[in-house]
Amino acid sequence: MKLSILAASACVARLSSFASAESISEKELANLEHWWSYNRSEAVYPSPVMAGSGNWEFAYNKAVEIVSQMTNEEKVNLTFGYTSETTGCSGMIPGVPDLGFEGMCFQDAGNGVRGTDMVNSYASGVHVGAAWNKQLAYDRAYYMGAEFKRKGVNVHLGPVVGPVGRLATGGRNWEGFSSDPYLTGSLAAETISGLQKNVIACVKHFVAYEQETNRNPPLLAPKLHNQSVSSNLDDKTMHEVYLWPFYDAVKAGAGSVMGSYNRINNSYACQNSKTLNGLLKTELGFEGFVVSDWDGQHTGIASANAGLDMAMPDSVYWEDGLLEAVKNGTVSQERLDDMATRIVAAWYKYARLDDPGHGLPVSILDPHELIDARDPNSKSTIFQGAVEGHVLVKNADNALPLKKPKFLSLFGYDGIAAEINNQGEGSLSLFSLGFLNTLQYENGTIVDPDILMDIFLSSYSAGSKGPGVALNGTLYTGGGSGSNTPSYIDAPFNAFTQKAYEDGTFLSWDFSTPEPLVNPASEACIVFINAMSTEGYDRPHLRDPYSDNLVESVADQCANTIVVIHNAGIRLVDKWIDHENVTAVIMAHLPGQDTGRALVEVMYGKQSPSGRLPYTVAKNESDYGSLLYPTTPEGDLDLYFPQSNFTEGVYIDYKSFIKRNVTPRYEFGYGLTYTTFDYSNLEIQTVTSNHSYLPPDDIVLEGGLASLWDVLASVKVTVTNTGDVTAAEVAQLYVGIPHGPKKVLRGYGKQSIQPGESAEYVFDLTRRDLSTWDVITQNWVLQAGSYPVYVGKSVLDIQLTGKLEFTN
Repeated sequence: MKLSILAASACVARLSSFASAESISEKELANLEHWWSYNRSEAVYPSPVMAGSGNWEFAYNKAVEIVSQMTNEEKVNLTFGYTSETTGCSGMIPGVPDLGFEGMCFQDAGNGVRGTDMVNSYASGVHVGAAWNKQLAYDRAYYMGAEFKRKGVNVHLGPVVGPVGRLATGGRNWEGFSSDPYLTGSLAAETISGLQKNVIACVKHFVAYEQETNRNPPLLAPKLHNQSVSSNLDDKTMHEVYLWPFYDAVKAGAGSVMGSYNRINNSYACQNSKTLNGLLKTELGFEGFVVSDWDGQHTGIASANAGLDMAMPDSVYWEDGLLEAVKNGTVSQERLDDMATRIVAAWYKYARLDDPGHGLPVSILDPHELIDARDPNSKSTIFQGAVEGHVLVKNADNALPLKKPKFLSLFGYDGIAAEINNQGEGSLSLFSLGFLNTLQYENGTIVDPDILMDIFLSSYSAGSKGPGVALNGTLYTGGGSGSNTPSYIDAPFNAFTQKAYEDGTFLSWDFSTPEPLVNPASEACIVFINAMSTEGYDRPHLRDPYSDNLVESVADQCANTIVVIHNAGIRLVDKWIDHENVTAVIMAHLPGQDTGRALVEVMYGKQSPSGRLPYTVAKNESDYGSLLYPTTPEGDLDLYFPQSNFTEGVYIDYKSFIKRNVTPRYEFGYGLTYTTFDYSNLEIQTVTSNHSYLPPDDIVLEGGLASLWDVLASVKVTVTNTGDVTAAEVAQLYVGIPHGPKKVLRGYGKQSIQPGESAEYVFDLTRRDLSTWDVITQNWVLQAGSYPVYVGKSVLDIQLTGKLEFTN
């Protein structure tokens, strides 16, 4: 993300509700720091030197050759960013032109180029997760990465695999793919493979970054001494949930990983030697470079020795002190050389450009050369990506698909596009943060951009919220540094207008009245609502009275009311889901610029809906238990050092619901189509006889121990389309791990099947898929015993069962 620190004078006065450490003595401060920050996270030193193994060998050798010719001053200059006066890159590092290294441009976002012109808005992460389509994830990333490259970007700041989605109201959950680490990891691997045909992928945020509340110290008032929230978790939980998708990302060859804002067991993520040196660079065999999130570096020598390779957007610590630290030996020459080598190797391997940032003007309102980054060949991928993330969760009496209705009524604030798509004043304008459709709260209060920015910079009262609904235009992306910039917005109203022209339908509409009147001649009424989410604050709610009242008002008057929700994450529906006139509901997520035509494609049956929920929708907020809202400081002990204890362990989302025996409204993996499917012929076969308790080798490659990726078993199933509509089915494989969750996702596949036809799905199970993390041996272990196998349409809709047996 890009954090240009704004003038603090107007902000400091608004910090009165923050704990102020100015009221206590320096000695008391030191005691607090010592109490919270030391010996709670294991120390792992020294930082591993890049090995240059596998397909990194050639780039590594070239990097060593280039770095060996640099002075220490030149090496140090590679390790922190600078403010460019000629490009709008989120971050820049300088080059060493005499050695052929031209520097690098870093740019948001994981869902498309942000805050500029001549680029496309792709489906957001949660939409990709809802599509459950690996090939589509790869294709989206390929075209998206090419756009970044044409704009002169070396490092694409994405994909997001953290937050995973521990909290139902997590503000940045929408940037990632799913609340399940397996689904997230598999889609991240495809995304990285696609991106790195053109740019360096920067996987973020490492690690256990699960809330926006207290994510940072007050950046505009550092003298308050408040610290970021600490994610406190055990080793097993770390490996089986939060580290899991990073295994996939590193195995896919990720060139960069971004350190997160939070603390992990009270050590800041960007200076945590256990996570950076121990987990990422040693256990996972990561060969690329680690960059801080913007303004996420809080120490100099400590962060360098802990494994941070680059600080963004600049560094008051390294600019003034790293060279001196190397001279006096507090940072070794080997560490500095490794930092520079990792950076140059990733550049050489993936993203050599002659003119970094050439297509990103500082301001698109100033005269600039128009660099069109779009590829006409990407259109079908952008469109199909928008289509497949729609999840049909209710369809009573076959209300959908629509069949050339004579009279159709449209309602709701989400049906039309925002009135503005143009850059405003300031480097962090509402335009660049995706907030031009979020200009007021549900009660009508107008958003103050200054206060919104203060919240974004963690410099307003802790726990402050912005709007939870985008009332000023259809929601096609979430907000913050993860937002993207559309070439156009094909809003639902635009697409339905075009379809009405083609079919001869009469349209009636009201997109502004809270309780609109309905013409009784309406054959169907469509209500468009949304659920906004953004970086900077966690969501204020999972449902809002304004939108719920709008739905009920229309449903009370219209016997065929269809609800479309553009939801940046979980959205509860129980206020009206059982209304006798609510016939169909689509969770439409965040489709990008083709939102309207993609919706029409599904609602009129040109394609059957094929999305599945990548999270669990509860009946009530209370059903999420302790995983509903973020942690806020309580009492005196953690006032300046807020603590978030992950006491639920591995049991998040559907694993939590199953363990607590709570029935959701719509379970993980759920989604309807316009046809029916039958499952048959389950076959389970072991592939190798090596079922040892510990992995059979200690060879560490990218992605950890090589043997973790050995296939131990294979599961096959036949799926038959027993209806009369061509549709894609997402077959899902769940496994019960002994002494662990009853069900964990361990495979899925998506295939389009013609009526009366069948398709075979094959799921390979690796050693990692079937292992659990043992805190004693500090290794993945394969337990002897029975492993139940479940294949079905969702985590609760299981069609076939079997089991695997292992003896050590």
